[in-house]
Amino acid sequence: MDPSSSIGPCCAMALQKIPLIWLLGLVALAFGVAAATPAQQGSSRVGRRHYDFFIREANYTRLCHEKTILTVNGEFPGPTIFARNGDVVFVNVYNQGDKNITIHWHGVDQPRNPWSDGPAYITQCPIQPGSKFTYRIIFSEEEGTLLWHAHSDFDRATVHGAIVIHPKRGATYPFRKPDREIPIILGEWWNRDVGQLLGDTLRTGSDFEPSDANTINGQPGDLFPCSSDSTFTLPVEHGKTYMLRIINAALTNEFFFAIAGHRLTVVGTDAAYTKSFTVDHVFIAPGQTKTVLLHANRGRSNNGTYRYYMAARPYATNPLARFDNSTTTAVLEYVDAPPAAAPPPEMPFLPAINDSLAAEAYSVQLRSLASDDHPVDVPRHVDQHMFITIAVNEIPCTPAQMCKGPRFNRVAASLNNVSFETPSTAILGAYYRSVLGGVAKTDFPDNPAVKFNYTSEDLPLDFRFTARDTRVKVLEYGVVVEVVFQDTGILGTESHPMHLHGYSFYVVGRGLGNFDKRKDRATYNLADPPYQNTVSVPKAGWAAIRFRAANPGVWFMHCHFERHMVWGMETVFIVKNGKAKEAKILPPPPNMPRC
Repeated sequence: MDPSSSIGPCCAMALQKIPLIWLLGLVALAFGVAAATPAQQGSSRVGRRHYDFFIREANYTRLCHEKTILTVNGEFPGPTIFARNGDVVFVNVYNQGDKNITIHWHGVDQPRNPWSDGPAYITQCPIQPGSKFTYRIIFSEEEGTLLWHAHSDFDRATVHGAIVIHPKRGATYPFRKPDREIPIILGEWWNRDVGQLLGDTLRTGSDFEPSDANTINGQPGDLFPCSSDSTFTLPVEHGKTYMLRIINAALTNEFFFAIAGHRLTVVGTDAAYTKSFTVDHVFIAPGQTKTVLLHANRGRSNNGTYRYYMAARPYATNPLARFDNSTTTAVLEYVDAPPAAAPPPEMPFLPAINDSLAAEAYSVQLRSLASDDHPVDVPRHVDQHMFITIAVNEIPCTPAQMCKGPRFNRVAASLNNVSFETPSTAILGAYYRSVLGGVAKTDFPDNPAVKFNYTSEDLPLDFRFTARDTRVKVLEYGVVVEVVFQDTGILGTESHPMHLHGYSFYVVGRGLGNFDKRKDRATYNLADPPYQNTVSVPKAGWAAIRFRAANPGVWFMHCHFERHMVWGMETVFIVKNGKAKEAKILPPPPNMPRC
């Protein structure tokens, strides 16, 4: 089918600037089934779908510079996976590249199936070059927008894509069906090879080099050199409603996102519906998704233009950290406007790059829909309390090591002052075979060893130091866990996007300053808190989450800033089996990769 036939003749001329993910979205919306490229071979059988992912190198040109990048099926961003609530999707990953790789299905709970979760050396050994592995993705309660991405080294920079989960057959959205659905993927571009960048920074112990541009659907936008002809353009018609599935796939940046002349109605986050609210801009952290409705109600503006910029600017809160402060743009174009000279598109207002109040003002508006069709189940009683401090640290270096981090030490990161050391074999396999003791310690602390004024930026020098170790937390099946994440001023306060694999959780509270359990727990929202898989912990503040440990397995928890994860800002939850058969880990597939 020619995708242009589903959008009318007025839009056909704009198709030349529309990437494949947008065209696939049109097909999926029109037919209500998984759209697939010929290489993907999507199954038409209801409830089961199949995709082929070929990991291969491809040449791409950005910012007047051509380089070789790692891709799925030669696409950047990668192909969109379509499913319905309750589907099972099988993805055959063929590694035709020259390095190890894994793929993670971000935000998919994978009930009882940690084998297909994807983080390297946590749930699996990597897929080696020339090898194949089939991931079984089990969708349970997810409905909305998620993402998939590589979970090995810095491969996520170019190996990522959207996951779109529609309602079950016979069910509907809890709002009027939009006329179109479009993935909007925010990312970054480096002119350097990201693998070499990672190797250099790990060798020297220094901070990571910032990206050269931020991107929307893989394109920097026409504010950058050699980029205007390839800027992503979204054709719209006056009076129609468009669902934008906004995904932050960036490695290092949180973003403010807006569209000039238009407000956005937020209806979902992290594949869970929210009470709708309308904003001038969206705040989105790496790993998060926002589903928003755009009402195309402007047409030609006061200055005669019928083209409006959509733009994303970083939100960066630590002045000690290096970051890319560029603004990426795409164009929203009314294709049914009368022909006229085209003045430059209007630019939206975006908060300042360090506007913490704007980020927090957006975040506190998120509330679960909490309807009869989409109820909440917020735990009221807590069995296991954890208080986890988040920090960027140093590890001492000798003069002979010639480290280039702070004070000539090695930069590191930690949770409760434990900087996670990734093992050389998969923790899940060791746990399943009852040989975990040779791979990890099970004594990750519930609290920091020392209490201090966490958000002070005038701490003694010895607070900066941490040490590497592989320490995990074991949970009994079914216990209710509350985790309070506390930002610290060690090497500067900043916000942190904390992501938990295998679970979504209720964000029951958040605030600024040091968490005070006596007064802050009284402010918790236990009626309709947002249900997320990634929470942005505010700069110099805290966020409290609750979840019921009813998904047995080995589940990674980490900061979704890639440099922080590489530095050790992570740990692992091991949730034991329950008594019933339905409460036990599924057996491993026969083709698990070997280390």
